[in-house]
Amino acid sequence: MNPLHWSYRISFLVGFLVCVALLGFALYSEYAWGLIPCPLCIFQRIGFLVMAVFFLVGALHAPRRGLRWVYTGGVLLGALWGMAVAGRHLWIQSLPADQVPSCGPPLDYMFDAFPFAQVLRMVFTGSGECAKVEPVLGLPMPAWTLLWFVLLAILSLVATLRRPTSDRTTP
Repeated sequence: MNPLHWSYRISFLVGFLVCVALLGFALYSEYAWGLIPCPLCIFQRIGFLVMAVFFLVGALHAPRRGLRWVYTGGVLLGALWGMAVAGRHLWIQSLPADQVPSCGPPLDYMFDAFPFAQVLRMVFTGSGECAKVEPVLGLPMPAWTLLWFVLLAILSLVATLRRPTSDRTTP
């Protein structure tokens, strides 16, 4: 089955399933492998969660024309958020050991103690736990998430820009 010929509904269903699989892998790596997520990892998960919601609603609704951009816009917002966070995460991981910021408080404590804007500022400043590189298949985890954010954004754009066709399969 050629992805370039998938209907909008199928494309968005595939996007949803990929997001769920990626979130499932994140939970598996946390609980089975013992990889504790840093605040930037949590924010990347939020990007995939936002994308999953818009992919699912878009797949269920499968509008014909202009409304497709609402769902694609939501997917792209989640993807852009995720790309920014993953890019920042990769930058922090690339710093020399003497330039890595010290470890900060846990994310749940920050949300309890500080306003949201200050929490975002603190998280994006980075901390020592964000600089730890945990390679998966030779690449750090944020490199994989960045790749998936880009691929899923492209999938949503291709599905939306393709001429609307019937969602029924034809011989």
